[in-house]
Amino acid sequence: MGRVVVVGSTNVDVTTRVDRLPRPGETVAGSAVAFVPGGKGANQAVAASRLGAHTIMIGAVGADGFGAALRDFLRAEAVDVSGLAEFDAPTGTAVMMVDGVGENVIAVVPGANAGVCADGLDRLGLTADDVVLLQNEIPTRVNADVLAWARAAGARTILNAAPSRPTPPDLLSAVDVLLVNEHELADLVPAAAAALGRGAGETVATVRGLLADGAGPTENIVVTLGAAGVCARVDGAVLTLAARHVPVVDTTGAGDCFCGALGAGLAAGLPTATALFHASLAASLAVQRFGAGPAMPTREELDDLLAGRGGS
Repeated sequence: MGRVVVVGSTNVDVTTRVDRLPRPGETVAGSAVAFVPGGKGANQAVAASRLGAHTIMIGAVGADGFGAALRDFLRAEAVDVSGLAEFDAPTGTAVMMVDGVGENVIAVVPGANAGVCADGLDRLGLTADDVVLLQNEIPTRVNADVLAWARAAGARTILNAAPSRPTPPDLLSAVDVLLVNEHELADLVPAAAAALGRGAGETVATVRGLLADGAGPTENIVVTLGAAGVCARVDGAVLTLAARHVPVVDTTGAGDCFCGALGAGLAAGLPTATALFHASLAASLAVQRFGAGPAMPTREELDDLLAGRGGS
């Protein structure tokens, strides 16, 4: 059984609940505010660890109270934080609003995440059984360095290309699995933009057709479509997974949960299609809870769902 190594961001999420998201220039009243552990990297690490993977976090926090709280949170989640550096900078912060149906808007201030580097990877002794998770809340050059290191060691890599940003094509083509949502796919494959805003069925059909035609910068690509499910091209085959219909509380961190669960499944030796199915189920559990990191499901919860003992 391999390990999950996350090289990525750690943030404190400042989250406000609102009835609806404001329009530009508009002020709306909030009903609650919470300071929640998050950051795409930390969320992925917690998701993988809670699902039973030996998980290592490579990242950075600030020398402040938020940084100490994040380190304690990850350690309590059985994540190895020996590679979590501390810098004389503010800890990364994400400010978000979540509306009554679970949709959100988010602004991220990188802070100490700008100092994340790949220096600690050499001590890990990566092997072909390990899975390395990356995202776009750390510098592009760091993702490139980590991908090169992981490839040399034979480890598999997953890049969650979120938040969307210009990325060198050779970096995208170097990953083993590229994970995006429909908006991020549209930034990479302009033809996908035509599917946005249409019905779920048409969106799935459009994305599936694009993947079948070879669209995208890498061979294996997974597209999460929210309530419309998942489309993926893996090992030359295109597959579609329907989403579970559940009461949505907060979609923050759902993609991170999917990525962490996918990494945990692959590290456990599951076939890619099975790991994708487990990741979809895990994300359906996460969206029924408020917050990001603390909302990640446990192995027991996922096993109950797989056995038909789960709730909604």
